[in-house]
Formats: sequence, C-alpha cells, structure tokens
Amino acid sequence: MSAGRDWEHRRRGLCDVPALGFRLDTGRMRLEEQALAALGPKFDGAFDAMQAIEAGAVANATEGRRVGHYWLRAPHLAPDPQIRSAIESAVTRVEEFAAQVLDGSIRPPSAAAGMKFTDLLLVGIGGSALGPQFIADALGGADDPVRPHFIDNTDPEGVARILAALEPRLAQTLVIVTSKSGGTIETRNGMIELQHAFRQRDLSFPQQAVAVTGEGSALHRTAQEQRWLETFPMWDWVGGRTSQTSAVGLLPAALQGIDVRRFLEGAAVCDEATRVRDLRGNPAAMLAAAWHVAGAGRGERMMIVVPYRDRLLLFGRYLQQLVMESLGKAHTRAGAPVAQGLTVFGNKGSTDQHAYVQQLRDGRDDFFVLFLHTLEDGCPPTVDVEPDTPSGDYLLGFLLGTRAALSEKGRRSMTLTLPRIDAFSLGALIALFERAVGLYAELIDVNAYDQPGVEAGKKAASDALSLQRAALRFLRTRTDAAFSADEVARALGCPESVADLHLILERLAANPARGLSAEGDDPLERRYRARR
Repeated sequence: MSAGRDWEHRRRGLCDVPALGFRLDTGRMRLEEQALAALGPKFDGAFDAMQAIEAGAVANATEGRRVGHYWLRAPHLAPDPQIRSAIESAVTRVEEFAAQVLDGSIRPPSAAAGMKFTDLLLVGIGGSALGPQFIADALGGADDPVRPHFIDNTDPEGVARILAALEPRLAQTLVIVTSKSGGTIETRNGMIELQHAFRQRDLSFPQQAVAVTGEGSALHRTAQEQRWLETFPMWDWVGGRTSQTSAVGLLPAALQGIDVRRFLEGAAVCDEATRVRDLRGNPAAMLAAAWHVAGAGRGERMMIVVPYRDRLLLFGRYLQQLVMESLGKAHTRAGAPVAQGLTVFGNKGSTDQHAYVQQLRDGRDDFFVLFLHTLEDGCPPTVDVEPDTPSGDYLLGFLLGTRAALSEKGRRSMTLTLPRIDAFSLGALIALFERAVGLYAELIDVNAYDQPGVEAGKKAASDALSLQRAALRFLRTRTDAAFSADEVARALGCPESVADLHLILERLAANPARGLSAEGDDPLERRYRARR
C-alpha cells in the first residue's frame, strides 16, 4: 500500500471518539462503501434492538430474561425503580465494604490488633473470573492495598499452589466466592477446598468470606446460614460475561484500591457514544461492521487480538468468552440452523512478532488482526536504549512494522488507540466490546445472551462423573478380580461409553489414593482392580 493511499485509507477508516480519547482505525479492513451501505438496513434494525434492550425488552428469549448490563453504569435507564435502587445500593455497599476492609474496620478475626487483610482470593469461573483477572492485572501494582489471587479451575494442584503461596498470610486473606446460581461446580469445588484448608489451620472461613450470588441461591443460603462477612447481589438480567460493571467486578477492584466510580463512568460515556446511529461515528458499530465484512457475515475469519502493552495481556482471554460464548451459536433466534461465531485468540506485542506473525504474514489468510496500543507509556522513560529512543518507543515501532508487514501481503487489520490505561479507559473498553457484540449478534440474528453449548458440556461432565461413580461401585464389590474397561462398561450396561470409561479408569489407577490398580503393559488391554 503506497504512503498516499495508506493515509487516505486511514482518513476514511478513522472513527474518533473525543469523549473517550479512543480512535479506531479500520482503514486496512477493506470496508468498501458498497459493503457498508448494504449493511445499513441491518444496522437500523440493530440500533432499534439495542434501544429496546436498554428499555427493558426480553432480549434473551431462550431463558425468558431481560438483558440489563447497560443499566449497571446508568441506573436511571433501568425500566423500574426497584432495579435502579438495587443497582445504586449495590455500588454504595461495595464502596463502603471495601473502605472498611482497607481502613481495618473489617479485619481478620485471628489477626493481632491493627492488622488488616493483606490478600484477596477470588473463587469463580468464566465471566466471574476473567473480567476481574483482567482488571486486576491491568490496573494493579506493587502498592495495591491487598494482593489479588484467583482460583478459576477445579484443578487440585492449582488450588494447592495458590494455598502454598498464601500459606504465611492465609489468616489475613479475604475470600470472595462468586457464582450467580451458587451451583457452578468449579466454583463450588474451589470453595470446598478452601473451607477444608481453613479448618486444617483452625481458621474461620465464614469470618473471612464474602459471597457474590443470586438471592436465594444455594451459595446465598450458605452465606446467610454460616454468617459470612457479607453478601452482594447478582441478578438474572446480568450474564456472567457482561458482569464486570456489577459487584462481580466492582468488589475485587474496589478492594484493590481501584476507583470503581471512574470505571463505571468510562463505561457509561462509552455507552452514550455507541448509541449514536451513525455507522462511521460509532466505534462499536464500526467494529461490528468490520467483523461482518471480513468474515462474510459467517465468521470466516478469526480475530487476532494483539495489545502492545503488558497490562492489556489478559484482554484477549476476556474477549474470548465475551465474543465466542455470545456469538458461537447453532441456530438463529427463529430456530433456523446456522454455524455462527467469531474465533478469538492472541498474545501481546511484540511477543506476537516472534510467535505467530510468520504464519499471519505468509500462511493462511483466514484472520484479521486487532492491534491495541496507548498513547501514554504509563511511566517515564528511565534510559535511552538508542540515541533519543527509550525502550517504549519500540512498542509503537513494532506495531507499525508488524502492521506494514501484514499489509504488504494484503492481510487485514485494524488499530484501536487508547489514551492511557486507567479505570476510565478500561471501563470504556469493556463497554465498547459489549456493545459491538450486541450489535453484531443482531446483524447475524443470534441470541447473544444464552449459552446452550456450555450447558450441554456441563451435562456431559455430570454424566461422566456418574459413570465414574458407577464403575467404582462395581469394582469395589468385586475386589477378587480385575476387569477390562470393556468388561466394566458391559457390566454397567453402557458399552457405548467404553472409550470414556477407559480414560477414567486410567486416571484413577494413576493416582494411588483412589484405591485402584492397573494390570498389564498394554494400555488398551489393561485390567483394573479395586484394592481391598
């Protein structure tokens, strides 16, 4: 692309949002005027739909729910005064609770006088962890009043590693357990592991625990019965992947010393900017249009997220759930079969240049890149690595170089520029992509707010654990003999499950504490015996 043509593309593709300090450059996305004009009627419908969502329409028809994450940063938009009051009350309570923890008014029960909570351990999964992790990493630092940690998996070794790191300070660790339903298995398991660890150390888990959950859930009842420190609300009209501006995200952020009001303000200002019914003047609409044109409306290209700041590393992980869980659907809202979605992955600049840019430039043309960078470096330069060139200058240099290298091969990219990394900008960034996902879902006619595939996976996991329990019961009643996986499956009346059962038995036998041994060298012919 020639210099003159490059500048002309940037001028035509630039969406500048002064209220946010954001600039979205889509000049390298090949958004021809004809393609954008063709999307005009679809965007008219998308803007109408977003307006109806914010007014309180049932947008998640599959679950019969309204979608209200936009009200979280603009409570006055809530469709009834009870919701408005609940939102405002929750934010106030978050701030008050965090302030009391940080000034020592709420302190660890076993700590000496004057000691405060030093660490924060959040137990959650998916949207209950990815957003808080991103914000904690992006806005945290060495002077945080509490140090954040996360249990976001049901991996016993992962939990053990966290506990080992916290061992000297577990008595001064505040635990937040986050689950809307209170029955999320990964979160429940993490909570049980922590309760056991606290008992072993003669610590009172309830006096160091906080719940963020739906009213009346199993977790809510547990917290009330055991008199946990506090309980904060999750509402059925806020999905996990869009919950960062609720107590899910605000509570850990406030405890970390982050200005949550400023974070909410950034999201609210972005919401206002992305309600504009002007395609080229609306950055969320331009993102959605770019996704649609690049992927032919069918997600034919992946989105590679490359932030050129270490603090934005986890943004790609956060976006994976927001985008892929929202848009990856098998049916339209009317039930017609489709295979929709937008695959997201990424690393960070300039690590990406040494990782996968080789393929992006010379391999398959099945992607587009979203570059992110900031105008401000975040800290003053310490030394020039070359004359008049501190190391931070190379971040933009490598971004421009990578972008140019891709453009030479006709590969598509867009660049989102933020003024800086702070609470306001990150609140706006999250709101920007929430709106883009909502608009794009309207363009392709899918329900962005349900997750049937996730529920199917949970059911399959439950079936697998039932199979394991049945196999253990069978083998423990026949300790005099060893059985192959096929023999166990047939005895249980499920020969079609032999492949899954074989893997289950192999894992049980590999862990001596489970009381199962394997006989034979050939893994496919092994026989399994329960030890007496």
